[in-house]
Amino acid sequence: MTVEQAKIETAKRAPGDVIRRLRIRLIAAGMRPTRQRVALGGLLFGQGDRHVTAEKLFEEALAAELPVSLATVYNTLHQFTDVGLLREIAVDGARVYFDTNVSEHHHFLLDGVGLVDIPGAHVDVANLPPPPPGMKIARVDVVVRLCKDDD
Repeated sequence: MTVEQAKIETAKRAPGDVIRRLRIRLIAAGMRPTRQRVALGGLLFGQGDRHVTAEKLFEEALAAELPVSLATVYNTLHQFTDVGLLREIAVDGARVYFDTNVSEHHHFLLDGVGLVDIPGAHVDVANLPPPPPGMKIARVDVVVRLCKDDD
């Protein structure tokens, strides 16, 4: 069994308290804890903080034999984001990650690996321009792109 398969098996057998907490979080966020939301939430939140693409979560759902479509995965991720359970991190036009850690923090982007958290206190964002009239800054996401040092 690969490490990824082991993670999926762990998520499938998520402890009852994880599922109970997830159901409570969904209800508190004004969402019905449907079977599909709870199943996808178990995969997302049953492994600690992580960054996942919709395609990756869809692969995990298929491996866990969850009957969901890619469209359902996208819809669920966006619904979770809309109610504050996830953060959406767009790293370029084609790649969007969903972050289970909704606290204030930033990211390193490693090619072939994905996102790695940087604690918010380790990045100083200064001299932001004022937002247009009627707007306010909701948050600032810093993504530091890394490459291998060829030296």
